[in-house]
Amino acid sequence: MKMLLLTAGALLLSLNVQAAQDPEAVYNRACAACHNGQLPMAPKKGDKAAWEPRLAQGMDTLVQHVTNGFNAMPPRGLCTDCSAEDYQAVIEWMSK
Repeated sequence: MKMLLLTAGALLLSLNVQAAQDPEAVYNRACAACHNGQLPMAPKKGDKAAWEPRLAQGMDTLVQHVTNGFNAMPPRGLCTDCSAEDYQAVIEWMSK
């Protein structure tokens, strides 16, 4: 019984860390305005060279930048209903 509870708890925990929103939909709704090339300092979707040094900072740092705002990016990056997991999923999607 104890093993079953531990397994169920681990499963629930793993489900909670997944993005709740589709990364492409979030990008189209909240990120594309700046990350489609309109702002030269915002890395474009799919521009691996621009994303590489940012990804090297670590995902936690990038999610913190989106959450708190960074340089020209406003806090929450124009996605007020996004979770940290949503931000991570969008960053991963944009950087490919």
